[in-house]
Amino acid sequence: MTVNALTAADSVLVPLQCEYYALEGLRSLLETLTAIREQLNPDLAVEGILLTMFDARNRLSHQVVEEVRQFFPHNVFATVIPRNVRLTESPSHGMPVILYDPSCRGAQSYVDLAREVTNRDPVAWAALSQAEGGER
Repeated sequence: MTVNALTAADSVLVPLQCEYYALEGLRSLLETLTAIREQLNPDLAVEGILLTMFDARNRLSHQVVEEVRQFFPHNVFATVIPRNVRLTESPSHGMPVILYDPSCRGAQSYVDLAREVTNRDPVAWAALSQAEGGER
């Protein structure tokens, strides 16, 4: 199903937990995206990497952010989604966090991401995508 979805997609947004093993998974995902581009969908673009489950008290979270931003300087969203209890509670109430508790840090972070995605300059983003070999 994943291959079918990526074959039909124009682009993909990659959520990445701020944890060590997530970096290993990112490598596998990027290999999969390369294979799909080579064989099935040459126009597939990476919209960006979204850092999630960030815990400011955890040194590893900070290290993951630094490493990802260093390795993918133009592909990481500025918005970082924090670990937040309300984010984890909202699905059990059958509601998106923006309705469950719109004032919590997690909901506000997703609003910030939406603004970041909608406010970016599509011409500059497309030029960056072409310069980096198709990855945005």
